[in-house]
Amino acid sequence: MAEYKLLLPSMGEGVMEATIITWLFNEGDIVKEDDSVVEIATDKVDSDVPTPVSGKIVKILKQKDEVAKVGEAIAILEIEGEGNTPASEETSAETQTSAPDAETLKTIEDPLKVSASTEFSGDLYLSPLVKSIAQQENISETELKSIKGSGLEGRITKEDILAYVKNRGNQPAPQTTPVQQAAPAIQTTATSAPASTITAAAGDEIIPMDRMRKIIAENMVKAKQIAPHVTSFIETDVTNVVKWRNKNKAVFEKREGEKLTFMPIFVKAVVKAIQDFPMINVSISGENIIKKKNINIGMATALPDGNLIVPVIKNADQLSLSGLAKAINDLAYRARNKKLRPEDTQGATYTISNVGSFGNLMGTPIIPQPQVAILAIGAIVKKPAVLETPDGDVIAIRNLMFMSHSYDHRVVDGSLGGMMLKHVHDYLENWDLNTEI
Repeated sequence: MAEYKLLLPSMGEGVMEATIITWLFNEGDIVKEDDSVVEIATDKVDSDVPTPVSGKIVKILKQKDEVAKVGEAIAILEIEGEGNTPASEETSAETQTSAPDAETLKTIEDPLKVSASTEFSGDLYLSPLVKSIAQQENISETELKSIKGSGLEGRITKEDILAYVKNRGNQPAPQTTPVQQAAPAIQTTATSAPASTITAAAGDEIIPMDRMRKIIAENMVKAKQIAPHVTSFIETDVTNVVKWRNKNKAVFEKREGEKLTFMPIFVKAVVKAIQDFPMINVSISGENIIKKKNINIGMATALPDGNLIVPVIKNADQLSLSGLAKAINDLAYRARNKKLRPEDTQGATYTISNVGSFGNLMGTPIIPQPQVAILAIGAIVKKPAVLETPDGDVIAIRNLMFMSHSYDHRVVDGSLGGMMLKHVHDYLENWDLNTEI
């Protein structure tokens, strides 16, 4: 029999690690090739890891809630054959460097040596290994917050905390800044601001945030702190859009077997406006502006559990209306059924949020970092409107919709943000009823 090390696979550009959610098999279980053996979570999506070989799980190396790096072994399988597999040889050095040292393992295995008095709030994300080291060394939460993490999203790694322990004697003692000497509010960050504590009253229900809600909360706070938001509004007559969809939706569904929603039309109008104003399709890196070549549209999608995720339509400018409809339906379906891949949520250069799907007239969305703008689309409502005709002005029932455009005032001024929104408005209001799909 041979030993095979199951590795955490690559999950897309920029994703370097994942948290183990749950193992679907136990040690001693037999698994078949392509069986999903473990559920993992990145900072974007939850997904399954399949095994590329059949065999018996003899050792699980990463337990629930532990963090594994891409390429790191998470389990050992016993398979047919002799000797170690090539995959095992390729990763032996990496596995050794990422494994805890003997003293740390001894600390973890001997709970009596861990200081039970050290407790940490939910404000810090700590892997079990880092937490164990912190408890063993009696490192307070205040000290942990002073450590600059080198992991994903600034998380503290084993190397970070061991380096801190080594140099601890040279570190200045952490001090609490008096209230009267606090820095101005504009300098306050999410990590330095104390978490508010509210005492629950009798009958109140306490609901702990799940992992995704914590990530959403952290990202939204960071986004508001990084980008000075400005929002412009416009009301658009989308009567032609409604007529065109009503004329084509049955034909499209019969031909393609899929629903034709309004979203492909909105995306098409946004793409045209971005092509008119490419400086909306940028990101900021320090004092540099990065102008994006590709137009990748993020599509804010509500999940059944109440959370939010933003799958991305890659190269939206290269897709036809039919292609956009298929891509949107596919991403929405997989988002709501937890089948998105990590790369499905990466690389957005501009985002659309359809608040109208909840019956809302308008909203002021938060710009996802590192993008510089986001469009919110409100509900389509029939209203009386004034129309100009050759015979004079008349009042008619029209389908009207509000749009709100939030943009980062560091690089997008009111003129650019407003003109971009006006062009989206014009493309929708003048939609050609003879457009093919």
